[in-house]
Amino acid sequence: MARILIVDDEGPVRKLLGRIVSQLGHQVQLAANADEAVRILREDRIATGPGEDGHIELMLTDVRMPGTSGLDLATQIGVEFPTTAVVMVSGVDDPETAGYAIERGVYGYVLKPFRATEIQITVMNALRRRSVEQENRRHREALEEIIQGRTSELRVTLELLAQSNGRLRLAQEEIIKRLSIASEVRDEETGAHIHRMSAYSAVLADEFGLDAESVELIRVASPLHDVGKIGVPDSILRKPGKHTPEEFEIMKHHAVYGYRTLRETGFQLLDIAATVAWTHHERWDGSGYPRSLAGEDIPIEGRIVAIGDVYDALTTKRVYKPAFSVDKSLGIMREGRGRHFDPHLLDGFLRRFDEIREIQNRFPDVEA
Repeated sequence: MARILIVDDEGPVRKLLGRIVSQLGHQVQLAANADEAVRILREDRIATGPGEDGHIELMLTDVRMPGTSGLDLATQIGVEFPTTAVVMVSGVDDPETAGYAIERGVYGYVLKPFRATEIQITVMNALRRRSVEQENRRHREALEEIIQGRTSELRVTLELLAQSNGRLRLAQEEIIKRLSIASEVRDEETGAHIHRMSAYSAVLADEFGLDAESVELIRVASPLHDVGKIGVPDSILRKPGKHTPEEFEIMKHHAVYGYRTLRETGFQLLDIAATVAWTHHERWDGSGYPRSLAGEDIPIEGRIVAIGDVYDALTTKRVYKPAFSVDKSLGIMREGRGRHFDPHLLDGFLRRFDEIREIQNRFPDVEA
């Protein structure tokens, strides 16, 4: 049950809307004008205290009313009561007015005369959208706290490890161990996937002609490419079917979450890992995410890991797909040459495919 405020200067319309909304099981309050509506909202906020729980979730308001208009009221509500959604109910059949209202964040625009089902569907959709937006906001806030806390812990660990001069290899292993624990392997990827990604990336970095130190850094950093998935809800991360557009938008944030977790530590390894996390979903033709980089604007580390990550995803079983054959997987990757993948890197991948297959055989997934 939601709490809904109805604002209309015409008494019969106000009461009719109240009856229609009440049929959905919601608690309804009525106001004859904008001033009365604001007073009710302020009194409600005082009564329910800080936070959003218990506050009026939705307001239906007329557009044209004596004194403050519904459009001005909606603007004020957006500033003073941001957790209250607004739906306009109007006799004004004017696209410009409707567009003006939508620009100010209203959740719906219903014309008079209306049907009861039209009002009820609009109310249900508005409440559902509000619920999703509030949940996403709470999730983002909680995620920021988690990231800040774990980043702080990571920085302390790195400072302690850095004091052991000349022990870079041990420091690298400890960093990966702690970040793996932090992410809790929430998408159920195996340890074999981590080993394969590391080895694939080293082969490609060597084929590209990077020096031995750079090859080693990419080898160690590449398994951290998906550490940002710690910020993706389980319902999306482990969904067996296709993601909705809204779910995919949330899923794409993992590249940014990973970058924020790893950036600006002052350690070369984590600087590279941050770049990998941020750029391994960019595409050569600019159609990737999160920044739509294209061509050589994509750092080489991201281009390298993108090839290994896609090949491993294609050839292994995932929650949303079976494992594809090697031939089918290579066919898909060849189709992505010059679109998804750096064409020269993909050619190098194919030239050294015997090594790639040897890595696959060395680190197979083990069924639980």
